[in-house]
Amino acid sequence: MAKLIAASINLSKIDKSKIKVAKNGDSYYDITISVNDQMNTYGQDTSIFEAQTKEQREAKDAKKYIGSGKTFWTNEKKAEPIQLQETKTEEPTDLPF
Repeated sequence: MAKLIAASINLSKIDKSKIKVAKNGDSYYDITISVNDQMNTYGQDTSIFEAQTKEQREAKDAKKYIGSGKTFWTNEKKAEPIQLQETKTEEPTDLPF
């Protein structure tokens, strides 16, 4: 299943001290993206959070929400309901009663 999601991150909410600088000088900020089955009142189904360490997840620390988005394309096929066919069984006409 493939999806395309348009999202925005509120840069004023990110913790600048958590920006990692790679050896080549590129900067990275770890995030977690959650795609929900239902849309919110704004038509969004995607939430973006600051990534947590294993210890933070185990301690059930609150997630820091930093952005949102929505799925705008998917190749997911929805299952069609299956209609059962009625089978007719003919009643035997040569019954003794």
